[in-house]
Amino acid sequence: MNNTATPTKSKRIFDVIKQSLNGESVDYTQGSIRRAVFLLAIPMILELFFESVFAVVDMFFVGKLGENAIATVGLTESVITIIYSIAIGLSTGATAIVARRIGEKNPKEAAHAGAQSLIIALIVTAALSIPGAVFAEEILTLMGASEQVVKDGAVFTRIMLGGSIVIIMIFLINGIFRGAGNAIIAMISLWIASIINIILCPIFVHFFGLKGAAIATVIGRSCGVLYQCYHLFKGSGALKFHKEYFRIDPVIVKSIINVAWPATFQFIIASGSWIIIARLVAETGGTTASAGYQIAIRNVVFFILPAWGLSNAAATLVGQNLGAKQIERAEQSVLLTAKYNAFFMGFVMLLFLFVATPIIRFFSKDEAVIEYGALALQIIGSGYIFYGISMVMTQALNGAGDTKTPTIINFVCFWLFQIPLAYFLAKGLDLKSTGAFIAIPVAETLIALVAFYFFKKGKWKSVQV
Repeated sequence: MNNTATPTKSKRIFDVIKQSLNGESVDYTQGSIRRAVFLLAIPMILELFFESVFAVVDMFFVGKLGENAIATVGLTESVITIIYSIAIGLSTGATAIVARRIGEKNPKEAAHAGAQSLIIALIVTAALSIPGAVFAEEILTLMGASEQVVKDGAVFTRIMLGGSIVIIMIFLINGIFRGAGNAIIAMISLWIASIINIILCPIFVHFFGLKGAAIATVIGRSCGVLYQCYHLFKGSGALKFHKEYFRIDPVIVKSIINVAWPATFQFIIASGSWIIIARLVAETGGTTASAGYQIAIRNVVFFILPAWGLSNAAATLVGQNLGAKQIERAEQSVLLTAKYNAFFMGFVMLLFLFVATPIIRFFSKDEAVIEYGALALQIIGSGYIFYGISMVMTQALNGAGDTKTPTIINFVCFWLFQIPLAYFLAKGLDLKSTGAFIAIPVAETLIALVAFYFFKKGKWKSVQV
C-alpha cells in the first residue's frame, strides 16, 4: 500500500514544482492554500537563492585579495543596505498595491500602479547615486575604515554606489512581478544577473583587482533589469505596461508613497542598525574582527534570502486574498508559510552551530579571521528560527499594506533595544565584538514575538490601499 502511495505523492510534488516554474497564470485566491504557497514560494526561493549566491561569489573571489579587500566590500555593503532598504521599501509598496489590484481582478490598474512606482524609483535613484559616487572616500572613513582600506577600496565603493540604479530597479520590478503572482520572471531576472556575475567576477578581479568585482556586479544586475523591462513592456502574464501609464498620476503616486515610505524607513531602520553593529565590531575588534564578521554576514545572508523568498510568497498571498475579500484564507496562508519557514531556518541554525568553522574557512585562510567569523556565525545563527518567523509576519503585514506597524516594531527593537544592548555588552561589559554579535539574535527574537502579536491582533485585515 505504501509503495502505491509514494509515487502518487512524488508525482504531486513534481507537478507542483513543474507548474511553479512554467510561468502560467494562477488564481491564488482559489483552491489549496498549501499548493498556492508552494507555487509562489518555489520560484521566489530560487530567485533569492541566486541573489545570495551573488553575495557569496563576490566574497569568495574578493577574499583572495586579503583582509583590506574583504573589509572594503563589507563596509561598502553595509552602506549599500541603505540603497537596498529604499529598493525593498518601494518594492514592498508596489507588491502590496499590485497584488491588491490583481486580487480585485483589475490588471490594468495593477500595471498603472507599477509604472508609477518606476517613476518614483528613478527620481530617488538620481538623488542617491550621484552623492554616493562623489563622496566614496568620505563614506568609507565615516564607516571606520583604516587609511589603507579607504585608499584601496574607494574605487569599489564609487562604482557600487554610482550603479545603485540597477539595485533599486531589479528589486522594484521583481516586486511588481511578485505582486502580480508572476514569480518566475522575477526568478529568471536574478538568475541572469547572478550567472553573469559568477562568470565575470573571477575574470574582472584577476585583471582589475577589487574594482573588477564591482564592475561585474553592476553589469550582471543591469542585464537582469533589461530582461525585466523586456517582459514588462512585452506584457508577460497579467501585466502589460503602456506609454500612457507613465504619465504622472498624483493619486496613484500618493497611494504608493503612503505604503512605500514606512516600508522604506522600516528597512532603513534595520539596515542602519546593521551599519552601527558593523562599525562597533570594527571599533572593538579591528580589521581582523571586521573581516571575520563580514564573511559570517555573507553566509547569514546566503541562507536568509531563500527564507525571505518564502516570506515574499506570504506577502503576495495576503495582498491578493484581501483584494478578493478572502480574509480568512489570507490569514491561513501566513500561518502555513511561517511554519514552513521555521522548519527551514531550524535546519540552518543547526548547520551554523555545528559547522561554522569549516564554512568560514572556505572563504579565508587567516586563522584569526576564521576564529572571529566562526564565533559570529554561531552566535548570530542561534536565533535563526525566530528570524524565519519574524520575516513571514512582517512581510504579511507589509503585503496587506500595513507597513507602519513593522516600521514601529523595527524602530523599537533595533534602535531602542539592539543598539543600546550591543554597546552595553561590547563596551560596558567589555565583551568587545562578541557583545555586538550577541545583541543580534536577542533583538531578532524580540521582533518575531512582537510581530506575531500584532499579526494576531488583526488590524491589517482592514487596511485599504
